Amino acid sequence: MGARRMTLREAVAAFVHDGDTVALEGFTHLIPFAAGHEIIRQRRRELTLVRMTPDIVYDQMIGMGCARKLVFSWGGNPGVGSLHRLRGAVEQGWPAALQLEEYTHAALAAMYQAGASGLPFAMLRGFIGNDLPSVNDRIRTVACPFTGETLAAVPALRPDVTIVHAQKADRHGNVWIEGIVGAQKEAALAARRVIVTVEQFVDELRAPMNAVVLPHWVLAAVCEVPGGAYPSYAQGYYRRDNGFYLGWDAIARDPQRFLAWMQRHVLEADDFAQTLALLGRAPSQVPA
Repeated sequence: MGARRMTLREAVAAFVHDGDTVALEGFTHLIPFAAGHEIIRQRRRELTLVRMTPDIVYDQMIGMGCARKLVFSWGGNPGVGSLHRLRGAVEQGWPAALQLEEYTHAALAAMYQAGASGLPFAMLRGFIGNDLPSVNDRIRTVACPFTGETLAAVPALRPDVTIVHAQKADRHGNVWIEGIVGAQKEAALAARRVIVTVEQFVDELRAPMNAVVLPHWVLAAVCEVPGGAYPSYAQGYYRRDNGFYLGWDAIARDPQRFLAWMQRHVLEADDFAQTLALLGRAPSQVPA
């Protein structure tokens, strides 16, 4: 079974369910904002959200009541400061209480890798001299059977759904990711279902040797969503909109202003193309 071409609305309706563990991955760029907005628009609830670096897209999803738990290794508005709706959920329980399960980048990457490899857990040298094991009982230790050395152990991570954004998919549904690559490949291969949004469909990928390609047979759906990573960037297509990240701080600080912004730009929008239009951006000019 290979990837199906679908609209993003159809893909989220078919493959993202209330109560799922959902990973939206993309490291500094190719962040799947369009997919996050569609999950909000379809009012999914009780999700366990996983991401190495939850930033604005998860601030939006948490603030709109999608999440019951966050599994992560760093959280913030990059280069700006806190995620105010994440903090509001943790500190004030608004709009709902949020459970936290925190790791390091290395540990979360290893958890994805273990899930992708069909292993029950991952081992690493880490968590030495820090307090994370005292607040996360899923960080444990094992003894190396060869040296007796004590190593950290973390559980394998197998999301119900992983969603990533990429540059291109071919007519078969194979996907090419270029530029900075974080844990997208591992998160996709670890998942039970994979949705990929892309800037464009092409006849042939013509990817260079050793490029990161997700084969069509590991994907559930591929959706063409130009500009789907905005306000993050897509290598070769558009730059990061730093002004959006700066402006988000004031929007997210005020719960009522946040709700008004989300109502206008997400809930009342038919799709991400309309969100971009409301923001004064065309998919081919994101950002200008």
